[in-house]
Amino acid sequence: CYNGYHSDAARTHIIGNVDDDIKKFVEATEQSFFEAIKGAIPGNHIVDIAKHIEEFIKPYGYGIVEDFVGHGIGSSVHEDPEIPNYVQELRGPKIRENMTLAIEPMLIMSGNIDVDILDNDWTVVSSDGSMTAHYENTILVTENGPEILSAF
Repeated sequence: CYNGYHSDAARTHIIGNVDDDIKKFVEATEQSFFEAIKGAIPGNHIVDIAKHIEEFIKPYGYGIVEDFVGHGIGSSVHEDPEIPNYVQELRGPKIRENMTLAIEPMLIMSGNIDVDILDNDWTVVSSDGSMTAHYENTILVTENGPEILSAF
């Protein structure tokens, strides 16, 4: 929280030696964020962000988690609008200049979309036990395109 405003970010990091297919999965999750922000321009709708994620991920066969979404962010961590990572029927709100959005693709390597929340009410895992990955940043929508506010 900085002067009453929030930011949100998440990363999946690889530790140690892993198979190339896992590296590819984590890299695709990160890249899907950068594809997503191409849709975050004034005049587009929230669905345009989701379209960029879905179109990028679909050829890989990875599952896009539907139980959790990105969100608006500002004086509270979680604000409207919700930002799904998959295409829904509704276009969602129009994207306007100066909106701050937390965009956060969450994927499951197996292609499954179902998740379970463990007994600690915090840890989320894929219901089939396969690998998951998450990549999130807070962006500011500007007339010149999105600006990442939470890069680290």
